[in-house]
Amino acid sequence: MRLESIQIAAPRTLDVAGRAIETGIFKTSVGDASVGRLGVSGDSVVNRKHHGGPDQAVYVYSAQDYAWWEAELDGELAPGTFGENLTFADFGVGEVMIGDRWRLGEVLLETTAPRIPCATLGAKMADPEFPRRFRAARRPGFYARVVEPGPVRAGIEIQRIATTGTIPLLELFDLVYDREADAPRLQRALLAPVAERARADLERRLARSVAGGGAATPLTGG
Repeated sequence: MRLESIQIAAPRTLDVAGRAIETGIFKTSVGDASVGRLGVSGDSVVNRKHHGGPDQAVYVYSAQDYAWWEAELDGELAPGTFGENLTFADFGVGEVMIGDRWRLGEVLLETTAPRIPCATLGAKMADPEFPRRFRAARRPGFYARVVEPGPVRAGIEIQRIATTGTIPLLELFDLVYDREADAPRLQRALLAPVAERARADLERRLARSVAGGGAATPLTGG
């Protein structure tokens, strides 16, 4: 595996369902950058309610998934189209698990959550239905916390340090949308080192499930 590209963004205004919002989804590739506890140097996180923070410091996607999307959309897609900071060539063999770690030179990342698509992604893709297509494709990429910060450059090799006994990334992705999930599934997910936003949602839902109440409000993403 190797690091195909690095992307950062300056804030831009985007019309989302008739409302002008500032967003950092428009990424531009750079040859190298520094990765710190809160993300990639030079990158802007605008909506801090749903994005950024130490548990979602970096968003990662793969060139392998881009190849699938290019066939699906019948056109080329530049790295960073989906707003990721780092584009890996691929994610290696086997399912990505919450807790998997990735060594990129001095940098060590830990998988914490899938990306949940929102209206901002749809507006960027000029297709209000795109978040539904993104969900159906089950190719979300992942957010990561930065365990060890440092410099990165495009082209460096990546080592995947797989973990066991946690929840697969795609199982957590599906669980976000399954608002009828029972307590054992929610409890299993909570045993993994999931991002704080995802953890808060799972804990809310678990409390309601145990109490016999209704479903919690779904997570939102971007």
